[in-house]
Amino acid sequence: MTENEPDTIRYHYEFRMRGIRKEFELHLDRETLALRQEPRAAYPEWTALSCDQCPNCPLKEKEHPQCPIAANIVDLVDEFSDILSHDEVEMQITTQERSYTKTTVTSVALSSLLGIYMVTSGCPVMDKLRPLTRFHLPAGTLEETRFRTIAMYLTAQYFVHRRGGTPDWDLEMLPEIYREVGEVNRSFTQRLRGAVAADANLNALVHLDSIASTITLELDVDHLDELETLFAPYLQDV
Repeated sequence: MTENEPDTIRYHYEFRMRGIRKEFELHLDRETLALRQEPRAAYPEWTALSCDQCPNCPLKEKEHPQCPIAANIVDLVDEFSDILSHDEVEMQITTQERSYTKTTVTSVALSSLLGIYMVTSGCPVMDKLRPLTRFHLPAGTLEETRFRTIAMYLTAQYFVHRRGGTPDWDLEMLPEIYREVGEVNRSFTQRLRGAVAADANLNALVHLDSIASTITLELDVDHLDELETLFAPYLQDV
């Protein structure tokens, strides 16, 4: 990784497969968690906002000629356009605090990196998941992702409360956020179909959508009750 910049959070991804090494380094603004990336001189047609625009996208083509996510993942898509989703890959993620390594299949490894791009690029729908990137957990399990998501959402509600708003302590709106995210994932898959020759990118999105769909289904009282036992020390006098 490059030298530390105090106003930047960096994630360095390295993929090793079939004797090939691919590296990506993401720079996030420490305050806003927005992706810092230089614009390209030109973009492929599939990045246009009007190309398979998500049905729930609130952006207007006049202000945003390119889909903000698509514009930021051109290099990523190109690098994996001929890679199969079931190829074995060893990935290493290095942050300013620690490193992670995991051997898995390409679609799962790629979904971890793609997920950061999708929530930090400026998509209004995906923005609500952006706080998760501050404490990114690469290739987390479904249980870990569910816990982190609920913790993030309840922290957001605390800040809503502190500013005088009406907090959603019962998580009533969280499933709706994930339903909207799922809509973006599925629409984006359609956008990419004409841009890739193999399926690693497509199945990385399928993997992300599967996680989003499962979290939506599990955010009910019965599933949350499974977590309640973890908090027994807080509940003894309740």
